[in-house]
Amino acid sequence: MLKRIFDIVMSLALIVLLSLPMLIIAAWVKIKSQGPVIFWTDRVGINNTIFKMVKFRTMRPDTPQIATHLMKNPDQYLIPGGKLLRKLSLDELPQLWNVLKGDMSFVGPRPALFNQDDLVALRTQKGIHKIIPGITGWAQINGRDDLPIPLKVSFDEYYLAYRSFAFDLRILFLTVWKVVKKEGVQH
Repeated sequence: MLKRIFDIVMSLALIVLLSLPMLIIAAWVKIKSQGPVIFWTDRVGINNTIFKMVKFRTMRPDTPQIATHLMKNPDQYLIPGGKLLRKLSLDELPQLWNVLKGDMSFVGPRPALFNQDDLVALRTQKGIHKIIPGITGWAQINGRDDLPIPLKVSFDEYYLAYRSFAFDLRILFLTVWKVVKKEGVQH
């Protein structure tokens, strides 16, 4: 209950606080590329239900819907400034809406793409699918894009076993630190 209250209060506060920067990012995306400013992607949520996760679009509309690390040359699909938005995780700001709505939390396992069957299957086997996914999580701060799926799931499993409000606050603090240092983002 405390976690959900925190998610609601913080997402509302951050939406208000970051509305001007989000408008600037939206204008940048619109000016620098054709297509919509916002990108809705099917993600796997709690109990393996599919939900629409929102992001600022950093890639061209014709980009294949697969995990970026599986692309041969993902940079070819980036819009101007897209790499910087991703490095600073600014493309994730619209997910505050997903947190407010209850599809996501600030902290939890990062939601898998709808077609990441190997990740979904392993998380289901370990019981990780029973918790709400997050904008950030224990796996995110321990390697993010650099982690192979079994290691990512082991971090998610650790989070499942030891989750608490204090642990969430620690993860949030470490996330801010990692974003400032631009660690763990390949594309």
